[in-house]
This record gives sequence, C-alpha cells and structure tokens, in this order.
Amino acid sequence: MALSKRTSQMDESINSTFASRYVQTSLPKFKMSENSIPKEAAYQIINDELMLDGNPRLNLASFVTTWMEPECDKLIMASINKNYVDMDEYPVTTELQNRCVNMIAHLFNAPFGDGETAVGVGTVGSSEAIMLAGLAFKRKWQNKMKAAGKPYDKPNIVTGANVQVCWEKFARYFEVELKEVKLRDGYYVMDPEKAVEMVDENTICVAAILGSTLNGEFEDVKRLNDLLTEKNKTTGWDTHIHVDAASGGFIAPFLYPELEWDFRLPLVKSINVSGHKYGLVYAGIGWVIWRSKDDLPDELIFHINYLGTDQPTFTLNFSKGSSQVIAQYYQFIRLGHEGYKNIMENCQGNATVLKEGLEKTGRFNIVSKDKGVPLVAFSLKDSSRHSEFEVSDLLRRFGWIVPAYTMPPDAQHVTVLRVVIREDFSRTLAERLVGDIEKVLHELDNLPARVRMKLAGSEETAGSDDTVVNKIDIEEQRKITTAWKKFVADRKKTNGVC
Repeated sequence: MALSKRTSQMDESINSTFASRYVQTSLPKFKMSENSIPKEAAYQIINDELMLDGNPRLNLASFVTTWMEPECDKLIMASINKNYVDMDEYPVTTELQNRCVNMIAHLFNAPFGDGETAVGVGTVGSSEAIMLAGLAFKRKWQNKMKAAGKPYDKPNIVTGANVQVCWEKFARYFEVELKEVKLRDGYYVMDPEKAVEMVDENTICVAAILGSTLNGEFEDVKRLNDLLTEKNKTTGWDTHIHVDAASGGFIAPFLYPELEWDFRLPLVKSINVSGHKYGLVYAGIGWVIWRSKDDLPDELIFHINYLGTDQPTFTLNFSKGSSQVIAQYYQFIRLGHEGYKNIMENCQGNATVLKEGLEKTGRFNIVSKDKGVPLVAFSLKDSSRHSEFEVSDLLRRFGWIVPAYTMPPDAQHVTVLRVVIREDFSRTLAERLVGDIEKVLHELDNLPARVRMKLAGSEETAGSDDTVVNKIDIEEQRKITTAWKKFVADRKKTNGVC
C-alpha cells in the first residue's frame, strides 16, 4: 500500500459541476465534511475523478487480471459481503477454498494420496503467501538449531537480485539477512551455482523464481535442486527450496508440463502462486502450498472458536472478502486443464506476434526469453539519442502504459521496456502497439539528440576557479529547446482528446 501524501497543496477542496445540482458548497479533500450529501452527488464526484485513471486493459505494466466473464462478475458481487474468515457461517466458501488448495497441489505434483488433504491456504496475494512460507522456513530452522544447541539468531535467505520487493519486505520485517546473487549482462536471473555457493549453515532456504518480474524468465530450479542436494550431502546441512511461482505457476503446468520445477523435486518444500495473475482472477488472491504437514510447523497455526467452532488459521491478516476465492473456483471448474492451456497458448502466441513486430523495426534488442511468462522485454539498440524512458512517456499519448526500468545490480546499466501479455490482450492490440511504437520512434528521430553540457578545457577558462561552458554546446542546447517548444506546440494543435 502506498504511503499517504497530498498531491497538491493549492486546492484543499473538491468541486464538481454535476454535483452542484445537489450541493452548493465544495467538499474538503483531506478532512471529513460536517454534513452529509446526496448519494447521487457522492457517486458523481468520485466517478468524475476516477475518469482520470488509466484504462486497466491498456495497462501493460501489470500482471494482474483485468477482465473476467460476466457470470463470474455476478458471483463476485453476490459474495462481496461475505467475510472469508467466518468459516462457521460460510462453510461452503471454506469448502471451495479447500478444493482450490487441493487442485493447485495436484497441479504442482504434491506427493499425497487420493485420501489425503493438501496443505495450503488462500492469501490476499503472493506477498502474504511468501511471508507465510518464509516464516515456516525460519521457524523450522530455529527449531533445528535449538535442538543442536547452536545459535539461532542470524538466519539468512538466498535469492537472486531479480526478486520482487516482497522478499526484501520479508527479510526486513522478520529480521532475516537477504543474500542476493547479483545479475550480469545477458543473464538476468539467479545463477544456481552462485546461489549454492552463498548457502551456509544459517540459510533457512533458497528462493527460486518461476517467472522473473523483469523479463519473465524461469530460473533453473532443477539445477538448483541438484547442486543443493550435493552440498547438503557434503556439509550435513538440510537446506531446502521455496519456489516463487507468482507469475509462472499457472503457466508452466500447461505450456511446459515436462519442466521439473515443482514438488517433483525433493528439496522443494513450498510454492506460492498468484491467483490474480495467470490464475485469471481479479486482484486480491494468492495461494501457498506446502509439500506436507511436516513442512508447516504446528506452532504457527492458531485456533479460534469465538466465531462458532474451532477454526485453524495461518494468515497475516484476519478478515477478508470471500469473492476472490469463489472467483478462483469458478475459473478452475469453468476452464479446466483444457481452457487454461488454450488461454496460455494464446497469450504466448500474442507475445510472439509482438516480439516479431518489434524485431522487424530493427530498433530493439529482445531481453525476454521464449520459454517463460508471456511477456516481451526489450531495449533500444541505440540509446545515445533517446532513451527507453522517453519511449514509455510518449506511448502514454496513445493510452498505452508500458513501463521502463533499469535492471538490478550488477546489470543496472541496462534499461528495458516491458509488455505483459494477459488474456485480454489480443493480437490486434499487439499489432496496434507495434504501430504506435513506430510512430513514437519516428517522432523522437525528428528531434535533436540529447546533449549533455560539456565543460570547456583549461584554455577557455576565465580564471583558476571559473569554468566557461563551450559556446557550441550552448547554441546546440538552444536549438534543442526551440525544437521541443515547437514539438509541444504542434501536439497541442493536433492531438485533442475526444
């Protein structure tokens, strides 16, 4: 959640033209008003402000689902007032959650029999799921070190520098040292060899990413498992693996069923996945699955009875809505294995269309891999004139939200643009995006190159402490300023918003 801040100090009140039919005075922005207003006015005021938000369907920065079928929307609205945690009042909702956990556990090849129940829980997203999995690893490590009479106050976790910020949050909030494997040119995921080298007796687990946020690439969990198995044999340690499959957990089973990354690998003890990404549910649902009951310490599970019956709970929050759990179950029974496979194949096909379109321009290097999350990450071959950030900024003129960002250490000199291909991103939109990118490049090419002011040599200095700027650079800067002013003025004339 973003920290609260005021976006403007100039206007402390809200004024709405339409609301004036009901309200003659403006409303304070940052304090609750003294009087009530009609419901129609409240709706209109909020609706007017929300019109300035971006279009979720054109937000290509996000992995989160932005479209679901109308039938599922109806189920969501019908259950929006149900509190998920009240299991005694809503036993069917609880049963649907348990079914989802078991379906996902089977999908991830958890080793349990037909008569056994999977171990897992629904969360508000992969961030909470990762916190819970990390706490389980930390507590098991602490118990092991206590039993051996060894210090247990300096746990660490090994990850790649490409991990999502929730791993940094876990490390900081729960006092675990984060040991990151640095990236390098052309290799933007965790190197298994380097990761295992960083493992020591205080390592609670190694976190592997199935679908890097940066370029969609799957890390080599099989190689990590094999190397860590050998190190455990040599050292006598018992270090395990958690797989962060937030993005790739609902992709790999359908597109790459032969890929070994899940509970088929003996050292993988827990997996998280985001239902609100390629699980195809709106924001607010994630899942964490454990290999067996032995991998989730009993002391982390709380039991409450004041809602009716004894209820076990292992979450960071308490109350939350039931609608996303119900929506996830809808998708599982509605689509089945066949439906998910078709959707993922279609997403991958559209990613290929976009990738090939970008390659045909001759202007970009493709940073993403063919095998991974259906996204396209790309960078300019020549960024001496204009940057990826400028491309990202100008694409907003066409409604597209395409992020530009720098890679983590030690590849922070690499800047990329990234387009996430979701279910609602069609081939037509992919082709349109390529066309708009070409228009942006054409506009940028017609502008003078960026110029950095250079300091003149000693022969042009006015004195020992004074530096004179090269006159040629000053003139060039003036030309650039003039060109930008003309460009902005032309845009105001020709690019109205309908």
